[in-house]
Amino acid sequence: MNFLEKIFTKYPQERVIKWFRQVCLAEAISWFFLFTAMIWIRVDPTGIIPIVYISTIGSIHGFFFTLYLLFLPSIRKIFTWDDEDFVFSLISAFFPFATVWIDKKLARFDRE
Repeated sequence: MNFLEKIFTKYPQERVIKWFRQVCLAEAISWFFLFTAMIWIRVDPTGIIPIVYISTIGSIHGFFFTLYLLFLPSIRKIFTWDDEDFVFSLISAFFPFATVWIDKKLARFDRE
């Protein structure tokens, strides 16, 4: 994880926090579009447009999912999360729209 720390220490904490919030929101929005793509592919499984749509949206969602996971170690250090908070934020990446909750409730300095 040292390589991630080297990358994120180049930037001020405020900028890293801003990027993390944007990634949380983008990951949640991409969940929504992925869900619509899954419904569309069930309705029209042989159509070329739904196949292209789900492939494109799936790739975009995978990108934001990976970015979220890459940001977590540095965000853990910034907000001084304990192990329980960190594991909870890792698990929340696998549930729809849970990253928005992490952004609103857990990623704050005045949580106490």
